[in-house]
Amino acid sequence: MSLAEKINEDLKQAMKAKDAKKLEALRAIKAALLLAKTGKDAPVGDIPENVEMSMLQKLVKQRKESAAIYREKNRPELAEEEEYQASIIETYLPEQMNEEEMEAEIRKIIEETGAQSMKDMGKVMGIASKKFAGKADNKSVAAMVKKLLG
Repeated sequence: MSLAEKINEDLKQAMKAKDAKKLEALRAIKAALLLAKTGKDAPVGDIPENVEMSMLQKLVKQRKESAAIYREKNRPELAEEEEYQASIIETYLPEQMNEEEMEAEIRKIIEETGAQSMKDMGKVMGIASKKFAGKADNKSVAAMVKKLLG
C-alpha cells in the first residue's frame, strides 16, 4: 500500500471517528503529497519513496519548530497542537536511527570513500543522505559527519 493510499484510508477512519485533530494532520500530509505530485518538478507517476520520506521529515520539522516558537511566546495550547500533528506525521516515517547506529554507518561510509578531512564531507554526506532518507534528519547526520571527520 502506497503512502497516499494509507493516508486516504486513515483520513476515512479519522472522519468516521470525528477526530478533528488527527484529520488536520492527515490533510496536511495529503496536501503536501498532492503538491509533490502536481508540482513543476513532479515525477511522472508515483512519487519515489525517498521523496515521500523527506517530505514527511520536512513536515515534522516544521511542526516542531512552530511548537518551539509557540512555547517561547507562552502559547502552550498552540504548541501542543503542533506537537500532536508532528507525532501523527511521524507514525508514517520509518523508525528513526539512534546515534550509535548512525555513527557506525557513517564510519563505514567514511572507510568506503576514504574520506580524511572536512574537505571530503560532501562525498560522505551525499552517500549518507541517500542511505538515511527517512531514518535520520540531515542536520544530525551532518553533525555526526563533522564530529567524525573533524
